Amino acid sequence: MAKNIMIQGTMSNAGKSLLCAALCRIFKQDGYRVAPFKSQNMALNSFITREGGEMGRAQVVQAEAAGIPPDVRMNPILLKPTTDVGSQVIVRGVVQGNMSALEYHTRKRDFLPAVMDAYRSLAEENDILVIEGAGSPAEINLRQEDLVNMGLAKLVDAPVLLVGDIDRGGVFAQLYGTVALLEEEERKRIKGTIVNKFRGDPAILRPGLETLETLCGVPVVGVIPYVHADIDEEDSLAERVDRSTGRREVDIAVIRLPHLSNFTDFSPFERYENVSLRYVSRVSDLHQPDMILIPGTKSTIADLMWLRQSGLEAAILKAASAGTLIFGICGGYQMLGKSISDPEQVEASGTTRIAGLNLLPMDTVFQGEKVQTQTEGLFQSVEGPLAPLNGLRYMGYEIHMGRSTRKIPPVTGADTVYGSYIHGIFDAPKVADTILQVLCTRKGLDPQCLTSFDGEQYREEQYDKLAQAVRAGLNMDYIYEIIRQKG
Repeated sequence: MAKNIMIQGTMSNAGKSLLCAALCRIFKQDGYRVAPFKSQNMALNSFITREGGEMGRAQVVQAEAAGIPPDVRMNPILLKPTTDVGSQVIVRGVVQGNMSALEYHTRKRDFLPAVMDAYRSLAEENDILVIEGAGSPAEINLRQEDLVNMGLAKLVDAPVLLVGDIDRGGVFAQLYGTVALLEEEERKRIKGTIVNKFRGDPAILRPGLETLETLCGVPVVGVIPYVHADIDEEDSLAERVDRSTGRREVDIAVIRLPHLSNFTDFSPFERYENVSLRYVSRVSDLHQPDMILIPGTKSTIADLMWLRQSGLEAAILKAASAGTLIFGICGGYQMLGKSISDPEQVEASGTTRIAGLNLLPMDTVFQGEKVQTQTEGLFQSVEGPLAPLNGLRYMGYEIHMGRSTRKIPPVTGADTVYGSYIHGIFDAPKVADTILQVLCTRKGLDPQCLTSFDGEQYREEQYDKLAQAVRAGLNMDYIYEIIRQKG
């Protein structure tokens, strides 16, 4: 059975996911078979495996760092929020239905066998499991039914490293306060603390670190610098929005829907110096982009209503009539059609039918069974400005409740409007390049300013860059020691 190490955090977005990805890459580099594990994840940014199961994107990134295919066992419970107080519950990749927060809390232990079966089967196949916690272990109101932080650590006998985010300030209070709120048996599982996202000279921290070690009774295992590695993060949308306000030679606007999901679909466009990818939630911020992207969403009808009420629908229709390229993915694709129907109230929006933007000749009907599949093929019969995509290979995955049916005759003004159910459709080699070359040509710019981009090689380089920085910041000898002493 595999040894293990668990990373818990003082709060959400303390850096647990990327630190786990870094450890997966480090252990892989050191010759171990390693896999990630997170018993329960709450995220809208999900992925479909080759077997058709749905899992959180963070464990996909960690699996890539470990050099292995993503597997739903790595994230046996996925919660996809549908409202402020409810989520779609997915266990071992399969939808179990929608539950309120209270219902899920009372039934959580029913899913524990699935969690433990997933863990044990992964442990039989690997040398080390890197386990990620969720939120904070000091959520004392959730302690009794916990199966993702200290509750899981006890079940799998995992040593725990506690990470705090110094970039937000108050890291000493974060770390000491979290340890102080734990019960005695839980505190014994903490084998060290980690200060994450540090900018500056670590020598300045030394007096504070020494005091922290005395207060917590465990060593500070490392200080991790703020790493500028371009790796898709599950919870990084706010950061992306903050840094994507300027417009460059080629300007792409993403509509920031309230329930936006799978924003990593657009990552390929962020990796060009002369391309801006802006997230827009107000008409005043839209301006005149070269392309508008409408992303996926967990609540298509509710977000379409928001699009209408915010005035962005009218702005998109105006842009389409002026010849701006419009591209919708999944829920965004459904919005571009003539209508969306939900007779079975799959989305629980209270609306059974709503008119779409009427830019694509199709109607969509939601059904209870979710489509979950990976897919690949060749672009064919693409018309209009994006015709140069024809013959290129695409690959990605579908994850949707709706079924769309094409209508004839086509609607007016659809010659520059495109859509697809396929998440990751821009990831394949040359797809983003070709779209950007089209945008350059339409603006009278020289397409030679855009060079071919090897996404897979770039991604591997970024994982190595992350691992190098984390290895330098951590006491890896100590980490290997506590892994060996497990049990």
